[in-house]
Amino acid sequence: MPTEELELQSVKAKDLSVDHGWLSRFFRFLAFVDLPIRHKFLLLGTGTLFWFVALTLVSVGALTLLHYHYYKVAERLLPHQQAVTQVQQHLLGMERELGTVLRLDGVVDPVGVQLMRARIQAVRSIQTELSLRVSSVQNGTLVEQMVRTLALEPEQHTNYIQNSLRAIDQTEEALNRLLLAPQLNSVIDTHFQGIKDGLARINQLSQQHASFLQEEYLRANYSIYQVIRDSVHALLLLFAIATALLVIFIYWIITAFQKPISAMIQQIDSVSAGEIDLAKKVSIKSLDEIGDLSMKFNALVERVYGMTIYKKVIEEDATLEDVYRRLGQVFEQELGIGQYSLYEVNEQKREMVLVYPPLVGDATLHCEPTILSDCNQCRAVKTGHRVSSFEFEGICRRYAGPQGMGHVCIPLLSGGHASGVVQLRFPSGPRGAALEPDMPQKLFNAGTYIEQSVSVIEAKRLMQTLRESAMVDPLTGLYNRRFLQEHTQQLISGVLRRKSQIGLLLCDLDYFKQVNDTYGHDAGDLLLKEVAIILRSAVRESDVVIRFGGEEFLVLLLDTEVGQAEQVAEKIRQAVEKMRFGVNGETLSKTISVGVAEFPGDTEGFWQAIKYADVALYQAKDQGRNRVLRFVPEMWKQGQF
Repeated sequence: MPTEELELQSVKAKDLSVDHGWLSRFFRFLAFVDLPIRHKFLLLGTGTLFWFVALTLVSVGALTLLHYHYYKVAERLLPHQQAVTQVQQHLLGMERELGTVLRLDGVVDPVGVQLMRARIQAVRSIQTELSLRVSSVQNGTLVEQMVRTLALEPEQHTNYIQNSLRAIDQTEEALNRLLLAPQLNSVIDTHFQGIKDGLARINQLSQQHASFLQEEYLRANYSIYQVIRDSVHALLLLFAIATALLVIFIYWIITAFQKPISAMIQQIDSVSAGEIDLAKKVSIKSLDEIGDLSMKFNALVERVYGMTIYKKVIEEDATLEDVYRRLGQVFEQELGIGQYSLYEVNEQKREMVLVYPPLVGDATLHCEPTILSDCNQCRAVKTGHRVSSFEFEGICRRYAGPQGMGHVCIPLLSGGHASGVVQLRFPSGPRGAALEPDMPQKLFNAGTYIEQSVSVIEAKRLMQTLRESAMVDPLTGLYNRRFLQEHTQQLISGVLRRKSQIGLLLCDLDYFKQVNDTYGHDAGDLLLKEVAIILRSAVRESDVVIRFGGEEFLVLLLDTEVGQAEQVAEKIRQAVEKMRFGVNGETLSKTISVGVAEFPGDTEGFWQAIKYADVALYQAKDQGRNRVLRFVPEMWKQGQF
């Protein structure tokens, strides 16, 4: 994982640890706040499915229980109740008919016996049908089969059927004996009493069974009511819990998504309007993808803000050197790129200059020196494209870095041409592969900062060129008076700091007006150019040569010893005296007069020292020209400057 991402992860974890205590973190764990979004929605789907299943199971269970009790009532209690009612009706009929079985003469009436036998047969049929209903197996769904299996016939039902059938058999047997019994009062009374006892037994069983059925019916009704009530309560409770959890989860999801996204939209609007408020960062509420998005969005806003501030700062920097130094600091401090070089390209001279960091101490140039004198030797300058050894090993033959270091050269493109090159160097593997996993991110960020810098660098280079051109005399290529005015303080401060002095040579061509009058201004311009060349060649590179006005030149000899300025002035005078140049077929020669002064040896005022040199120059003119005169106080006769 890249270092930047690890740092952001640690920052996010730190923020969450500060914002939430252990109790809050425990609830966050229970609420799956920090789970990935995919897992959140999987859990949401699983939870929804769970509550659907729970509601379904409760509903199915309630309906099954209702079915069970309904089956008991419809298939068990009601048939028995109907059968008991029919049996009791037949018993009443048999009791009535039993009184007609014996006639007044004591003879058994066969018709009455036949009627009783028919009723006994009817009662037996009713009980037999109940017995068959108990033992019968009916087809149906799995739930119906399960209900039938659970709704077993109570033992009282079976006992009632068996006992009533037994009593019916006894009654019928007594009736048959009565019919076949001899006409003896004692025998008839015995069988007649047996019939009465059988009917009484059947009647007793029927009443007991009717009482049992009534109790079972009441219990079944209460059970049905209880099932309905409990089911409604359970369904309402489950629905309430599921709804509450769903509302809480949906509210949390909306909050977790809507707030960060709204904050991002506001920040995007602010960025679009050019206003970035780091106080309105997106708060990191979770460790999921939304948290990662919030974290990276905050990092992006900070990067955009940093780049905006960076561009504003470099726009306000005074010099190009400050901009180059600022860009180097960004590479080192913000992007972690320790190996880099900034080159400036001069297309007119076809040169490249290493501008930052400077080559000091044991620092070495990581490219062949030929690119400095011929910028087209640099592949990035020649092609105008990014050059990377990580894409193609050994792509640039002018790269001279050490083994194990690859390079990426990024041209600073302006108007289709490379005005500079930024070389970034990274450790590379045995086959040229990058060893730093976050190198692509560093390159992207570096490229963004470079793009922000190009326009500022070009603007400052243009301003520097314009400023330099305004301080250079277009005819001779020397500095003009404006240069002296703008850099006076800098020159004075350096000399005073180093405790040295400046030799001031004020030079004036003798009889220069005659050249213009005789040969024209073109000849005069040519003469000035030649003198400028002589002056530059007679002094050091650190010295400054200025066209002070017309045919006057001011030479500033920096850090000179006492008397050294007169020697340089004499060297200039002799060189001009020996100079020959042709004009319209003629060979001309000219002389020059030089006034010499020293700062701060002669005076503590720089412009006063120039005035002293000017006084010495006029003395040289008065004494016959073509000479060098050193200023002495006796020459100053007009009082204090």
